[in-house]
Amino acid sequence: MNSHDVALSTTPVSEREGLMRAPSVIFIVDDDADIRQALTGQLNSADYEAISFASPEDFLDAPIPDVPACVLVDVRMPGMSGFDLQAALAERGRVLPVIFMTGFGTIPMTVRAMKAGALEFLTKPIDEDELLSAIDAALARDAQQIQAGAASAEAKRRYETLTPREREAFALAIGGLMNKQMAVELGTSEVTAKVHKRQVMAKMGARSLPDLVLIADQLDIVAAKKR
Repeated sequence: MNSHDVALSTTPVSEREGLMRAPSVIFIVDDDADIRQALTGQLNSADYEAISFASPEDFLDAPIPDVPACVLVDVRMPGMSGFDLQAALAERGRVLPVIFMTGFGTIPMTVRAMKAGALEFLTKPIDEDELLSAIDAALARDAQQIQAGAASAEAKRRYETLTPREREAFALAIGGLMNKQMAVELGTSEVTAKVHKRQVMAKMGARSLPDLVLIADQLDIVAAKKR
């Protein structure tokens, strides 16, 4: 690869929208030093934080910050390819959006990348607007993943505070049972069943039954049905 393969303009950041960005990082993985330098400089000038690596192996050894991030990676490199890196990322709990770049793009290669979950497949010379648009989309996707992961972790933490009885009430409530039916299933009074349900709602931070159902989906909790 040659540095001239990366055709990016030098649009001043003051002329671009979104000057004030939330903390995020773009990882550049390419074996060509000129490519890495060109991309890093261009992205930094466009108000992105960019960190480059000479190989997929080096990148995989680096820590991933808990902020929205994405990987801009070349397809063909010595050792691990871009596809190998994508597969390695898929095995991690923290899966980052991947944007491929190549000077030798083919339709089968593009299809393979997209089926494996790549966000975008860019052919060199790379158009600046196309690249930055892909990066913004990737960072937005990762921000959603981080938010969903945090919500899931919080739901799990809250669920662990429930008593065994409240967990039973949780499963019955999301199954659509009324207080009287829940009382029968729990072997208690309707008043007590109502108290259990109210405690579940409060501890789980659910304002309504639909909220509780959504939380149950996050936790993969199966609704209990009337016997």
